Amino acid sequence: MDKTLQGYIDTLKKLNFKNMYKNDFFLTWEKTADELKAVFTLADALRYMREKNISVRIFESGLGISVFRDNSTRTRFSFASACNLLGLAVQDLDEKKSQIAHGETVRETANMVSFMADVIGIRDDMYIGKGNAYMHSVSDAVQEGYRDGVLEQRPTLVNLQCDIDHPTQVMADVAHLIHEFGGIENLKGKKVAMSWAYSPSYGKPLSVPQGVIGLMTRFGMDVVLAHPEGYDVMPEVEEVARKNAAASGGSFKKTDSMAEAFKDADIVYPKSWAPFAAMEKRTKLYGDGDFDGIDKLEKELLAQNAQHKDWCCTEELMKTTKNGKAIYLHCLPADINDVSCKEGEVAASVFDRYRDSLYKEASYKPYVIAAMIFLAKIQDPCKTLAELEKRGIARAFA
Repeated sequence: MDKTLQGYIDTLKKLNFKNMYKNDFFLTWEKTADELKAVFTLADALRYMREKNISVRIFESGLGISVFRDNSTRTRFSFASACNLLGLAVQDLDEKKSQIAHGETVRETANMVSFMADVIGIRDDMYIGKGNAYMHSVSDAVQEGYRDGVLEQRPTLVNLQCDIDHPTQVMADVAHLIHEFGGIENLKGKKVAMSWAYSPSYGKPLSVPQGVIGLMTRFGMDVVLAHPEGYDVMPEVEEVARKNAAASGGSFKKTDSMAEAFKDADIVYPKSWAPFAAMEKRTKLYGDGDFDGIDKLEKELLAQNAQHKDWCCTEELMKTTKNGKAIYLHCLPADINDVSCKEGEVAASVFDRYRDSLYKEASYKPYVIAAMIFLAKIQDPCKTLAELEKRGIARAFA
């Protein structure tokens, strides 16, 4: 047995993650500390095995169904890569080409696409109170189909971003930090500045900042949420962050100053999002079919954003971070000054300096998703990892 792989297996054996088997992954704060650590550990094991040219295909056939109700590059390809790594083919459910437009129900659609599916990944992040609820309705439908003998297996559901959380993104962010700081135990005491930043667009989801404050407070980190007045996130997620910080020995604070958040920060995450109240209003307008109201709201929000163009991650702000060398995180794509827009979230010189690091941050996402699927589908992951290594099938011919 390879010593490094044995180390991952030994770590997994010390963790209690049995409840992840035959279960879904909706929100990070619904998972225990051991379950989160199991995802990080298994993700590293799967990555290590791929780098060693060892196939980790646990399926010889089957489908991963992807449902993207919002545009995506990284998450779409990460989900496809994760499914392929484990041996699943991927089929995207294009709702415009399905019978949903003809009145097909969620229950019916969920069962019709799941006859040979092992996992369903859903991104539904645009409407407050809708995305996570839709995911649960799909999960309930396939559970019913499995219970009634319609489905031979119950597909596990992975939240690829909803209105509340973006678990695959923030888990990848933390995986990156674990490697940068040399272990999950070294995250304790690190200051994180989760800051709003200016964008010339409107309506960006709340799920990334909410996911960050909901997850990074789990590890004893000192998390600061910074935004101009009126750009609040969901109050219930703030409460989750407070409880997490109290339990982990970290802290959670709010400020209306980007400079205060950045001062002596170990990690900065400047990212635009829409105000919670505005997103609630937007959801209602879409529900009412009030497109004139939507146009009016968009203009109001763009004007509101424009009042805060000074909320930008500049070289001057970065110099105020811990030793002037904070880790810069972003879910990508970033609004880069004089590159993707005239004025945006980050100065071009800052982004360019961290480009390789940002790409490495993104590279953890396929393995995080693969680990979520693996833990949901395999009852004894430690035994299976050992068997995969013993089997020794090369992923690619050398």
